[in-house]
Amino acid sequence: MALDPIITPQQLPEQVALFDCRPETAAYLAGHIAGAIHASLDRDLASHPEDAAQGGRHPLPRVQDLAALLGQWGLTPSTHVVAYDAQNGANAAARFWWLLRAFGHARVQVVDGGLAALQAAGFPLSQEVPTVQPAPPYPAHRFVAPQADIDEVEAARLDPMRRVIDVRASFRYRGESEPIDPVAGHIPGAINVPLSENLQADGRFKTAGELHALYHDKLQGVPAAQAIIHCGSGVTACHTLLALERAGLPGAKLYVGSWSEWCRNPQRERA
Repeated sequence: MALDPIITPQQLPEQVALFDCRPETAAYLAGHIAGAIHASLDRDLASHPEDAAQGGRHPLPRVQDLAALLGQWGLTPSTHVVAYDAQNGANAAARFWWLLRAFGHARVQVVDGGLAALQAAGFPLSQEVPTVQPAPPYPAHRFVAPQADIDEVEAARLDPMRRVIDVRASFRYRGESEPIDPVAGHIPGAINVPLSENLQADGRFKTAGELHALYHDKLQGVPAAQAIIHCGSGVTACHTLLALERAGLPGAKLYVGSWSEWCRNPQRERA
């Protein structure tokens, strides 16, 4: 039986590698769950783009760099890894989950409710940076999780047997304003399913059944493996990929460059 990608604080085992995926180092140092290692989006979970028009604002880290870093954190293929952040998994615990799954790592989960839920469950905060026993570089040589590049997205958006799903907030999809990227709007043909629809009113993830019903409706008979998920820069899209896996609908592709790449290519249509 596949591991549920979501775990509650009450389900956390004693032997686990816990990661704080909040973006700011200062916030981590001010107080994190005791024993948690910091995995920063910009420092650890993405590479630095030379040109966002070629790969977006948050390209994937180089495979060899990520493998070395996971080894420095003491991770091996048998390690049980659990990640949390302060945005219900959206930044960037789900990205860390996806990267490990993309390396073929099986035992990785995201804390339902994140930091707030851990604190409410009695997990203490600490300012102590944990020491870890390094391991050799993680034995992965490529990302095995499905990805789509800009050309595949171009083809998929015109194909009625495929789906391109934009998980950004609806106001960004509609082009009413764009707080991050230089151009507002969306990829023509993409449908909008904001990642907030993956969550209940209290910020916890919907159940597997609720998520299955949601995406069964949104996909309209198109298999999940024929879907491409994107966001602004390939980070919060991982939240929906996690939700799809929980729903029992794995196989959708991540468009890493996302809108941040698409909108910087004027030859691509925009809506």
